[in-house]
Amino acid sequence: MSEPESAASELGLDGRVAIVTGGGARGFEIGNGRAAAILLARAGAAVVVVDRDADASQRTVEMIEGEGGSAVPFAADVTDESACEALRSMVTGELGPPQVLVNNVGIGAAGTVLQTDPAVWERVMNTNVTSMYLTSRALIPAMAEAGGAIVNIGSISAIRPKGNTAYSTSKGAVIALTQAMAVDHAEAGIRVNAVMPGPVFTPMVNGPNMTPQVREQRKNASALRIEGSPWDIGHAVTFLASNHARYITGQALVVDGGVTLRSPER
Repeated sequence: MSEPESAASELGLDGRVAIVTGGGARGFEIGNGRAAAILLARAGAAVVVVDRDADASQRTVEMIEGEGGSAVPFAADVTDESACEALRSMVTGELGPPQVLVNNVGIGAAGTVLQTDPAVWERVMNTNVTSMYLTSRALIPAMAEAGGAIVNIGSISAIRPKGNTAYSTSKGAVIALTQAMAVDHAEAGIRVNAVMPGPVFTPMVNGPNMTPQVREQRKNASALRIEGSPWDIGHAVTFLASNHARYITGQALVVDGGVTLRSPER
């Protein structure tokens, strides 16, 4: 049986409308969402860059347009149902039905159940899980018109927790949500997968505690002994959104350089 030409020759993203939440980043740095937005645009998609920070969203758009790509900014807090509905109205009204949705919004939190304040627990769940529910709920009816792909950003903390119970639990929920949506919306031609990043060096983790020694430890935690970058996550997202992943749904793709294959003590 010959391989379909569209799958063999191209990603199939040219001209598609792709939405990336959390698509901004600090300054002109590259985070997972910004990398995904840029790479989807390079593949020919018209990208809607969603971020609650309007300036960060606009900067991503400028970076895409500087390469000759197509993108529009949209400032929104996707933990707000009305904001997600406004996003759908804008996209369908100005660009047409979306074919790609990347749910990338997320925050971290350290601590055990005993150490985690209820307000922190609620904020983590709301940001990391409810945002995906609300955005998907708003956009899936429009996506069903032409089919498409949803990619949710999780974390290896879902399968290798370590002192961050609320965060790990939320990312475990991302896997369950991904699998449930993959089953629920397959008949509409919508594939749903997750990308599970390892200790990738992003603007979010590059804070005061990220010393050169800590960064080296993170790098050496991988079997490959290399440091992951947001581009690694962006490429995984682009693959799962593309025609090359046409027979993949309900999966959680670990992108961690082999961190989860090694003992935590090594």
